[in-house]
Order: sequence, then structure tokens, then C-alpha cells
Amino acid sequence: AAEAGTVIAIEKDERLLPALQSLPLNNILILHQDILKVDFSQVTQGKPAKIVGNLPYAISTPLLYRLLSAKNICNEGHFLLQKEVAERVCASPGTKKLAPLSLLLQNDFEVGIRFRVAPGSFSPPPRVDSAFVSFIKRKTPLFSTATKPQFQNFLQVCFQQRRKKLTNNLKSLGLASELCVQALMRTGIDPDTRAERLSLQQFVDLYQELML
Repeated sequence: AAEAGTVIAIEKDERLLPALQSLPLNNILILHQDILKVDFSQVTQGKPAKIVGNLPYAISTPLLYRLLSAKNICNEGHFLLQKEVAERVCASPGTKKLAPLSLLLQNDFEVGIRFRVAPGSFSPPPRVDSAFVSFIKRKTPLFSTATKPQFQNFLQVCFQQRRKKLTNNLKSLGLASELCVQALMRTGIDPDTRAERLSLQQFVDLYQELML
């Protein structure tokens, strides 16, 4: 707060409010709310903002999806996350950690792990390692198609059963197996591959081939 113009602090636990409200700083607005339900546009009055937090690990994934939905307001995000979650959002194609959230975040943000934090840095120490991750919004998304809700649903289908071939997952879209195989081959994708092997560019190409 001493370094920022304005700090809007969101705290759900009412037991912590008295200590926060007693801080001798006049540039802090403390809101007793659930961060997963906050309307960022309303809270910031439409002004650009950075979201920063040491996240409860149970809400990390839903909050990162909220970062995506609020990207017009939030130009940066900086979070302490469970190490496994941090590695998943920064994952590259060809790794087992790649997930829809990885691809969607990387389409709109430059994502990177800044440093790792050992359990002994906390009191009491958690049973997991942590990592501090930064999300810096790109001037423009890598692919405009990847910002569409329909594409996000398409990605979820592609990853719904990770052990299965991509062709089998695509069948749940109501498409014939032969049609899926032909679309994969036209986009240069091996029909026997799994979703985790594809780049965001390949997913966009496949989406445009199958869904448009």
C-alpha cells in the first residue's frame, strides 16, 4: 500500500477485518466480500487495475478464470500459487501439465514463474511447495478466435479425457469419427495424438476447420 496509489483489499474472513481496518494508511479500501463474486469493473470503477494475492489454493483455478473474464479491467495479475498449479498455467505443448487454462491464459497474458517458495517460509508450513507467478496482459491476444466462449468450450471437450486420443474426445461434439480424422489430417495433426501434444495455433486451426 505504501508503494501504490490505491489499494482495494478484498477479505472474506470477518475475523481479520478489525486488524486490517486499523492500518494507518489512507489509500486502502477494505471490502468484506468473496473475491470469486466481486464485480471487478464496479469495484475499480472501470479503471485499469492489477490483481495481487496470496491465494487460498482451493480457489486458484476459478480465480484465474475470473482473471480471463476481467482482462479488460485487469492488466496484470501476480499470485502466489501451489507449485503444481503454477507449472500447469505455464505449461508448454507436449507436456502432461498442459490444460485448457494454460492455453487460454497464455493467449491473453505473458505468463511466467518468478520464484519458488518453500513450505518453511509459512507458519504453519503447508504440505506443498509454492510459486509466485506473474500474468502481464498482451497488447493483443495471440489469436482472436481463442477469446471466444465457443472456443473455450471446444478446448474443454478436447481435454475431457486426457488419456484418450483427440479423435475420440471430438466425437462428443456430435461429429462423425471420419469427419474428425479428415479435419485433423487437413490441419497436419496426427489423428492418434492426444490433446496435450497440440499448440494453441493447432487448436485454433482445428476449431476453424471443424466448427466454422
